[in-house]
Amino acid sequence: MNLQNEFGSGKRSMVAPLQIRLRDLELLVIGLENISPLMSRAVIEAFVRLHEKGLIYQGSYMVNWSPKLQTAVSDLEVDYSEEPGTLYYIKYRVAGGSRSDFLTIATTRPETLFGDVAVAVHPQDERYSKYVGQMAIVPMTYGRHVPIISDKYVDKDFGTGVLKISPGHDHNDYLLARKLGLPILNVMNKDGTLNEVAGLYCGLDRFEARKKLWSDLEETDLAVKKEPHTLRVPRSQRGGEVIEPLVSKQWFVTMEPLAEKALRAVEKGELTIMPERFEKIYNHWLSNIKDWCISRQLWWGHRIPVWYIVGKDCEEEYIVARNSEEALMKARDKYGKEVEIYQDPDVLDTWFSSALWPFSTLGWPDVSAEDFKSFYPTTMLETGHDILFFWVARMVMMGIEFTGTVPFSYVYLHGLIRDSQGRKMSKTLGNVIDPIDTIKEFGTDALRFTLALGTAGQDLNLSTERLTANKAFTNKLWNAGKFVLQNLPNQDDVSGWQNIQACEFDTEESLLRLPLPECWVVSKLHMLIHAVTESYNKFFFGDVARETYDFFWGDFADWYIEASKAHLYHSGDDSVALIAQAVLLYVFENILKLLHPFMPFVTEELWQALPYRKEALIISTWPQNSLPRNTNLVKRFENLQAMTRAIRNARAEYSVEPAKRLSASIVASEEVIQYISEEKEVLALLSRLDVDNIHFTDSPPGDAKQSVHLVASEGLEAYLPLADMVDISAEVQRLTKRLSKMETEYEGLKARLTSPKFIEKAPEDIVRGVQEKAAEAEEKINLTKNRLAFLKSTVLVSQ
Repeated sequence: MNLQNEFGSGKRSMVAPLQIRLRDLELLVIGLENISPLMSRAVIEAFVRLHEKGLIYQGSYMVNWSPKLQTAVSDLEVDYSEEPGTLYYIKYRVAGGSRSDFLTIATTRPETLFGDVAVAVHPQDERYSKYVGQMAIVPMTYGRHVPIISDKYVDKDFGTGVLKISPGHDHNDYLLARKLGLPILNVMNKDGTLNEVAGLYCGLDRFEARKKLWSDLEETDLAVKKEPHTLRVPRSQRGGEVIEPLVSKQWFVTMEPLAEKALRAVEKGELTIMPERFEKIYNHWLSNIKDWCISRQLWWGHRIPVWYIVGKDCEEEYIVARNSEEALMKARDKYGKEVEIYQDPDVLDTWFSSALWPFSTLGWPDVSAEDFKSFYPTTMLETGHDILFFWVARMVMMGIEFTGTVPFSYVYLHGLIRDSQGRKMSKTLGNVIDPIDTIKEFGTDALRFTLALGTAGQDLNLSTERLTANKAFTNKLWNAGKFVLQNLPNQDDVSGWQNIQACEFDTEESLLRLPLPECWVVSKLHMLIHAVTESYNKFFFGDVARETYDFFWGDFADWYIEASKAHLYHSGDDSVALIAQAVLLYVFENILKLLHPFMPFVTEELWQALPYRKEALIISTWPQNSLPRNTNLVKRFENLQAMTRAIRNARAEYSVEPAKRLSASIVASEEVIQYISEEKEVLALLSRLDVDNIHFTDSPPGDAKQSVHLVASEGLEAYLPLADMVDISAEVQRLTKRLSKMETEYEGLKARLTSPKFIEKAPEDIVRGVQEKAAEAEEKINLTKNRLAFLKSTVLVSQ
C-alpha cells in the first residue's frame, strides 16, 4: 500500500510525510481490509514478468493530469464534452521588424503561451512565408524569442492559420515537437497553478491566470479580439474537472505486442464479442493502441514493485523485485552492503490489477492450483459495453500473455441504464434511480425483467412507465398462478393428481387427442420452448424475455385461461375438465421455468405453491426441446380467435352491453364448421354469444340484410342480428344528430381552407394541420352516412 506520496509538489521523496485526513484514513483502512495477499502477489508477479520482457518502461511523457486528484489519468478515463468557450486572438511581434510586423495567433488557452517553443505556419500559406526562419517574441515573457517555422501539420483555415507550439501542454504539439526536435517547456505545477516559468503569473491558478493575462494583453495592445468558440473539453470521469495535458515521469506498458495477440484471438474465432458490431470497435482500438500509463499518484492501491538507490538518478538506476528483501539483496549485490534503497511511491492503475482478474482470483501464478486448473479459462464474460477497453480488452491481452490462452470464449456486452430521457444518471442532474427504492416500489422481479428486456449493447432508458408495466406483468403472473391453483385438485386428492400426472404431451398422438384450445396452447408452448432455447444459445436474452412475455400474456392469460373456463365449468364432461386442468398445469409450470432466470422470486414462490413439487425451481430440469406441435390445428384455433375478435369489435362499435348475449349465424365450409362447432361453448364464452342461438350454416341466413355482416377470415363469416345489438330507431336519431354536428364542423374547416387570407398568412404547419383535420372529418362523415344508410335500409326491410 502506498503511504508515501507527497501531494502538491509533484516530486518524489525517499520518505514523504504521512498527512492523511480522517476521511482518507477511513478509505485507506477499507482498502487494506479488501486487498488479498494472493491478489497482491499476482499483481507484483505480472509487473515483474512484463518488465523482464522489456514491456514495462519508465519515462517522462505527455499524460492526462488531474490537478485536483494530482494523479495521471488514463485516456479511457477522460470524457470529452462540447462546451461553450472562447477563442483568443493575440499578437506575436516579429523580432527585428516594424510595428506592423506581427503574427496573430488564435488560441483557446492563452495561459500556455509561457510554454511556447515555436510559432508554426503552413509551408504553402503565402500570407506568412516571408516570416519563416525569423524569430517571434512571445508576449508577456520579457522578450523571449522563439523560431517561426513551417509545417504541413498546421491548418491554414483554423483561426488565423498561425499555430503556437506549446509541447508541454498539448498532446498534438508534444508529438510535433518530438518530430521536429523542439524542446519541451512546462509552465504548470501539478496542482494546476503556473510555475516560475510564467514569471509574474507564478502561483496563479490556470483559469485565474487566463483572465489576468488577457487583461494585461489588452493593456499592452497585444490583444486583438476574443470570440465565442465551442470547445471539446477533456474532463476527468472521477472528479469532472478539466484535465491538463502535462509531461510527467510515469511507468508505461508497451501495448503493441500484447494487442497483436488479442487481435488474432478474435480473428481466429477463439474469442467472440457480442453484439458483433463491437468487434470492429475492439479491432480498431487495438490496431491503433497507445502505450498504457500504469502509474498513479494516489494514497491507496498496489504499490509499484520498484526500488531506487539513495544518491543515484532514479531514472537510470532502479531495481524491480517481488518484495523489499529481494530488492535489497539485488541492490547489495550490485552496489555493496551499505546501499540504501527506497520504494517508488506511486501505485498501479486499478485496471492493471483488474486485467488479471480471470486468473489471479483462481490462484495464478500457481498454475497447479485446483481452482486454476478447474475453472480457467471460462466460457463467458458479461459486462457493460462502456468498459470494453478499460477491462475486457486488457483481460484478453493479459490472459494470453500470462496463461497462453484467452480467459473466456465469449464476451456479452449489455447496454447502460439511463434515465427516461436517455441521459446518463448523475447527482448533478438529480436523475439517479436508486435500485433499492425502485425494488421497494415495483419489486425485484419487475426491475430485473425491465432490465432484461433491453437489447444487447444498446442503452436502456429506465422509466416509471416501463417499471409499472412490468410490475403489472408480475401481478398478472401471480394472478394466473392463483387461477391455476384454484382449478387443480386438492393435494389430498391422490387419484385426481394421479390422473393429471398421467397426462402426456410429448408425442404427436397425445397432442392430436386434445381439444382444439388445448392442442393450440400446447403447440404454441412447444414452439416457444424451441424459440427461447435457441435464443438462449445465441445469447439473445432480450428476445427470450419478449417472446415469453408475449406468449404468457397474449396467448396463455388472455386466450387460453379464458377458453379453459368453458371446459372447466360448462362442458359437463369430467374428462374434458381433467384435460384442461392438466394443460393449465403443464403450460404454467413451463412458463415458470422459462421466466425463472429473469424473475426468480415470484416464479420460485409460485412453483413451490404447486402440489407435489419435489425440488426447487432453480434446480429443476430445463424444458425438453423439439417437442411436437401441430401447425394445422394452431391455424384452426387462430380462425376461432379471428371470429372472436370480429364479434368483439362489432359489439364495441355498436356499444352492446357486456352482459348481453347475442345470437349469431356462422357461415363457413363444412370442414371449418365441424371444428368451430365442436368449440361452440368456447366461442360463446369468449364472444358473449347465446350458446343456444348459435347457428352453423354454409350460406347466409334469411335475415342477412337485417344483420351485421362480419368477415373473420377467408371462408369464415358471421351474421349478427342488428335488432339484438341496438335500438335501431334510437340509433338512427343519435347518428343523425351526430352527422349534423360533424358536417357543421367540416364546413367551418373548409371555409378556412378556401380563405386566401388564411392560406397566405397562416404558418405552413397550421395550414397543414387544418387540412388533416378536414380530411379526417370528411372520412368520419362518410362512415356515419354509410352507417345511417344501413340502419334505415334495415328498418325498411323489417317493415
